[in-house]
Amino acid sequence: MLRLFDTGNRSVTEAAILCGLNFYSGYPITPATEIAENMSRRLPLAGGYYVQGEDETAALHMAVGASLGGMRAMTSTSGPGYVLYADPYGWAIGGEIPVVILNAQRVGPVSGITGAPGQGEFYLSRYPTHGGNFETIVLAPEGVREAFAMTVEAFRLSERFRTPVTILADQLVTDGWEAFEVPETREELESLGLPLPDRASHPGPDFYPDNTLIDVPPVVLGRGTGGACSDWTPTREGYDTEEIGEQMRHARRLVGKVLDNRGLIDRSESVCLDDDPRLVLVSYGSPSRTVRRAVREARARGLKVGAVRLRSLWPFQDKLFQAPGRDHLVVELNCDGQLVREVSRASGREARFLGRCGELPKVSELLEAVTLLLDGKKIDGGYWAEKHGGVFR
Repeated sequence: MLRLFDTGNRSVTEAAILCGLNFYSGYPITPATEIAENMSRRLPLAGGYYVQGEDETAALHMAVGASLGGMRAMTSTSGPGYVLYADPYGWAIGGEIPVVILNAQRVGPVSGITGAPGQGEFYLSRYPTHGGNFETIVLAPEGVREAFAMTVEAFRLSERFRTPVTILADQLVTDGWEAFEVPETREELESLGLPLPDRASHPGPDFYPDNTLIDVPPVVLGRGTGGACSDWTPTREGYDTEEIGEQMRHARRLVGKVLDNRGLIDRSESVCLDDDPRLVLVSYGSPSRTVRRAVREARARGLKVGAVRLRSLWPFQDKLFQAPGRDHLVVELNCDGQLVREVSRASGREARFLGRCGELPKVSELLEAVTLLLDGKKIDGGYWAEKHGGVFR
């Protein structure tokens, strides 16, 4: 293995190229710009194509078009660009077009601060486009090394499920520096399931089946298959239709193929849950690293706490939060609280929320919150904001 010390942006680039990426289109935006820069240098040397779009919408449209032409395609952006993906993202979902999208979240709202991490697109990654009637697949790495592995998984899932897959990272993941390993030999590539098999093309005539099976080759245009694709509801053969029956058939597939096969998607990490702790801290992305250390220090003090880290966000893993009598403290890089709402819904108990904008919470801050909650003491939000500068509710 080649051992590198570099950023998450570099690890994503190297992983994508090893997956057989041959088309990347993007638009510069901090903190994901280095992916485009790396791709512009590395991808042509690997036999692929780099294209800079005139804006984020064009970049994803080009990636979707390249995928329809049989290429393995990817783009990357941050929150202000991710929200502009709505139209091409819808094309990719409805047309069952594989493409990988990385979103390096930065603190908002709107353009916010370019060099500070945020977690504001949790719900946007679930409903990234109009119309509903679909499920999304979203992965969330906590660091540079995992960003490499999740990029590989994103390409694999995208093609198996015929759908776009979002890697929902944050600025600390993409700009952070860590050591990671890149396979060099054939044996090392195969140990990671790389390189991925060449893209197959669907022979037709039923390009959009009425079942929830996966591992169905995607539609590829221009290879004599007669495949069709548009943003309208398709018949099985891919032609536009206004028939409600066909709409229901297609919508059931877009939802069912993900939910019926979610065992291939669901990913999580548990910390100290073996003895049924009274309080469980919940997080995803870079805050998980602080949470993990805080839990281990709390356990060393004899406090009965644990942690759950979501490595995949959507479909949401309700089963992780349904242990009876267990309380949850959700830690997020935002002040409005998004993940906490899903944890409360899934558990049937109101979860507590600790949020910060633009920086990680301190281990000491988490330990204070855990101690107060386990002692049954009320935590005043005004006190918390004055002392720690964050939100507690």
